[in-house]
Amino acid sequence: MKKQLKKATTGILLLSLLVFVPAMQAQTGEDFFTIGGVVKNAKSKKNLEYVNISAVGTNIGTITNENGEFVLKINKGLDVREIELSSVGYYNAKYTVSASNVSNQTFYLSPHSIELKEIEVMSWKNPVDLVIAAIDKVETNYSSTPNLLTAFYRETIQKGKRYINVSEAVMDVYKSSYKKDAVSDRVQILKGRKLLSPNQKDTLAVKLVGGPNMAVFVDVVKNPDVLLDKELLSCYSYKMGEITSIDDRLQYVVHFKPQMLVSQPLYSGAYYIDKETLAFTRVEFSMDMKDKDKVTEMILKNKPSGLRFIPDEVSYTVSYKQQNGKSYLNYIRNELNFRCDWKKKLFSTHYTVISEMVITDRENENIAKITGKNAFSARHSLSEEVMSYYDKDFWGGYNIIEPTESLESAVAKLKRVEE
Repeated sequence: MKKQLKKATTGILLLSLLVFVPAMQAQTGEDFFTIGGVVKNAKSKKNLEYVNISAVGTNIGTITNENGEFVLKINKGLDVREIELSSVGYYNAKYTVSASNVSNQTFYLSPHSIELKEIEVMSWKNPVDLVIAAIDKVETNYSSTPNLLTAFYRETIQKGKRYINVSEAVMDVYKSSYKKDAVSDRVQILKGRKLLSPNQKDTLAVKLVGGPNMAVFVDVVKNPDVLLDKELLSCYSYKMGEITSIDDRLQYVVHFKPQMLVSQPLYSGAYYIDKETLAFTRVEFSMDMKDKDKVTEMILKNKPSGLRFIPDEVSYTVSYKQQNGKSYLNYIRNELNFRCDWKKKLFSTHYTVISEMVITDRENENIAKITGKNAFSARHSLSEEVMSYYDKDFWGGYNIIEPTESLESAVAKLKRVEE
């Protein structure tokens, strides 16, 4: 049996420090305007997290943060007239924009009500047959040409409830055709920054799988070894869920969970499969924690002697967005929860590592591969490759995931300590 995520996710997240990377030129303040605000449920008025925000007619986009907030920067030369909002289980909504800055606006999405006439007769009585059919259509549903994606990546580390590391980067992601494997897919850091706790007790030299290269390796459609290898399907049991909607398109939902014990940890989660095209639109999955020694072997690369590492949760979300009949990688989120203690200590310390990446632009013409020399190395952590935090206008015209209020507060505290 293949080694699944251990084979696929070879990137490393190092809870530690240092260095600098040169920045490439982004659009200047005169080149773009911004649209910002909060997205809410039109009925409950609850803020909506992880809503896709797109500039209509372009490949430019971002996503709302956990507070439902976003800022989208749009080049004035693109003559964008509308932005479109979409989220799982909601109708899409379009809002008219003009080439002027808008902030603190409230946007609404209405929950999608699935009518019986939309569902028709369920043609997939066996959910595993649906998953196999979706796997067979990957080469048709996903890009058959190389693409260069611009992405924003953020990873945070919390010790208990206190942030001890915030690292961010804008990066290029080279994706070869989905008819090929990911051997030539690479990530290049364009611009980045970090802020670390100066407290020596907060430095924990633990190396884990993850980091910016998850843009390559956690693309489960491109890397079937993780979840979509047909040889592994018999390891899981499957159940059809209720049909939902994404981007105003009906989605089959297939829940899966392990049904046997194997040499490596398996996963529980759900596939969202487009009813019309059978493209995988979204995959949510968490590592089975029954055997924590096996989980540790999968995710832990290195630790100090005498330190006990206890994993509690390893979860992923991967989403794709359809444009012009093809689906493209759109968003990845990874959360690791674990505890560490020294053998002579009575109490353990809880850590949470959250990594997320959103695709903010895409080019598919006259692109070149990222060379091995310029590619982000799986041997390094992001903190080793970027400079320290400074001014609030650091990102210029690059689109990012807006920081939450709690993250902004944590950054302010860390900056005061650092200064």
